[in-house]
Parts: sequence; structure tokens; C-alpha cells
Amino acid sequence: MKPPFQLVSYIAPGAPATRRPAQGNEAYLRPEIGFTPRWYRQALGIDFGARWHEEPGYRMEGVAAMRTELEHRFPGMGIGMGHGSKDLLTGTYGACTIAGILGLPILYAPDQWPTCAGPYLDEDAVENLEPPGLDTNPFFQRLMDQFDWIAAKDGKVEGFINWQGVLNNAHRLRGEALFTDMALNPGRCLRLFECVCGTMIEAAQRLHARQRESGVEVRFFTVSNCLVNLVSPQLYRELLLPFDQKIARAFGCIGIHNCAWNASPYLDAYAEIPCVAYIDMGLDSNLERARALFPHARRALMYTPTDLHNKTCGKIRRDLEHIAECYGPCDIVAADIEAETPDERVIFLVEQCREISGERGEK
Repeated sequence: MKPPFQLVSYIAPGAPATRRPAQGNEAYLRPEIGFTPRWYRQALGIDFGARWHEEPGYRMEGVAAMRTELEHRFPGMGIGMGHGSKDLLTGTYGACTIAGILGLPILYAPDQWPTCAGPYLDEDAVENLEPPGLDTNPFFQRLMDQFDWIAAKDGKVEGFINWQGVLNNAHRLRGEALFTDMALNPGRCLRLFECVCGTMIEAAQRLHARQRESGVEVRFFTVSNCLVNLVSPQLYRELLLPFDQKIARAFGCIGIHNCAWNASPYLDAYAEIPCVAYIDMGLDSNLERARALFPHARRALMYTPTDLHNKTCGKIRRDLEHIAECYGPCDIVAADIEAETPDERVIFLVEQCREISGERGEK
């Protein structure tokens, strides 16, 4: 089913990659560049600990400093500027929002995104798990308090929470035992998946409603299937595909993130999800097949930070030409760049994308 619009990759300063609506005039090869919190901390001394995620006023100061640094080092390249200057929401709690709502403690660090490290749910806890009541959920209410602060400060609440995907969130709750459950006790998995999926949908719908009150319309959802390569295509189809389909139907437009892995074994199942507006994958994927299956979605190639750092400029150019030929038009997402990568490499990637787009008659 054709989506109502396309989504593109979006990396706000200091935030993990997410997605935003396309403008419709994207370049044939559109670069989207992102850096780790450690990169920003080394450059500016910003502390990405709990205060960063709990206090939007502190984030506002940091985001302004990061955008100034990005324009200084990469003039005219638009890095970190893709959703306007008022986005104080994207990146809040990193990828741990659903985990926090479901009661997992979040670990913060001055130079990393937040993480979760258990304690994992045991079998009895999974069997008795229920979706939380968001009206009384302390974590969710703190997020809503931030919404109120941003709305009072800027009027509109721009940006996007990274809700992750059902598999990612379930793994944060259950740990490695999740994969044993999928093989030996799929009923237990389904209970966990249902709780996680329901929480994702309800939390996002409430957040979108609050944004709508401020004059911002968000009409899509993106799922992060970072761990999908750890399950077989058959298990994905049987146990997880129905939940991705449910999310797509709930929001009418969906993006699918696969990190830089080989998405080829899952493409046929993904093609059964309605209204896919965005899909990304790694360089080893069957790019031609993906373009054929998702002609109406904005596609994206996750170009790894190690490739950007280690490959020769000639090899990077050949990769981009291959991507353009087999997969374009698409985004080139270079996320999680560390301080050890020279700025010249980033500039080279952006310039090569522009040059190849120009050769194809696109800006």
C-alpha cells in the first residue's frame, strides 16, 4: 500500500538517528550525518547525563552550542539543521523511553546515550506483565512535564521520541532469554510483545495528541528492528510481523529501521506491512530487490562509521556510485561518527553525494 508521504532519516544534534517527513525535494543521494555524544563532549564539553534528558532548558543551551559548532566545522552543509531550530524533543531519553515507562532503570553517562542493563524480567514477571497506566506512570508524566515546558517556551513542541521497535524493547525487558522463549515458549513471547506494542502505540498517540494541541502534526511511527538479524525470517514473520503491521495500521504511515545489517532475508515480510514510507539497511543487502519492493518509500543506506573512517576515498566513491545505481534515490546515513574520524572525511562524503546527485540531474 502506498504511504501518504515519505519519511527521511533525521539526526538531531546529540540524538540517535530517527525519521521525519520528507519535504519532497530531496537530493538523489541525500546525506544525513550524525555524531556520538562523545564527539560533542570532546568538542564542547557537554554533559549528556541525566540532566540533559530531564531538563529541556539545559538541552536548549546544548543544542544551540552544537549547531554553532557544526556550522563552523561544516559550513553550508546543513548538518544537524534538518528540522528547524526549535526541536528540543528529539533525543530525549535516547532509545530508552519505552523501557523507562515499563519500569527499567536507565543508566546515564556524560559521553554516551542512555542505556538499560536489567534487571531482566523472569518468567513469572513476564506472565503477569500488564501495560502500565500512563496517567499515573511517573516516567511518562515526567516526559509530559517536559512537553509543557517546551510548549510554554516555544509554543510548538517539535521533534520525535525514539520509540524503538517491539523486538528491541522486549529484549531490554527480558534479555537473552527472549530468544530461548521465541523457540521454546512463543506464547510467553507473544504476551510480552503485546504488552510492549500496546504501550508503544498508546504512548505515541498521547504524545502526538499533545503535539497536535501545540500546532504540530505527527502522523507516522518508525520502528527500530536493530536485532532482527538475531531471529530467523520465519520467526520474524510468525511472531513479530503482526505487531509491525498493527503499528502501521494504527498510525497510517510507518518507517522501518534495520541498522546497517543485511535486510535481504526480511524484505518479503516487510513488503506485507502497509504504508511503508521509509526503510533502511546495510550495504550487503540486496539493494535492487529492496528498491523493487518499496518503490514508494524513501530508502536509506546506513553507511557505517567504520567504513567512513577506514575505507579509502576511492572506495567510498565507488560505494556511493553502486548505491545510486542500485538503490537510489535514497538517503546516505552516516551516523555515530566518533571524534577519531577526520572532518575531511565527512566533508568528502557530503560533497560526493552532491556530485553524484548533480550528475543525475538532481540537486
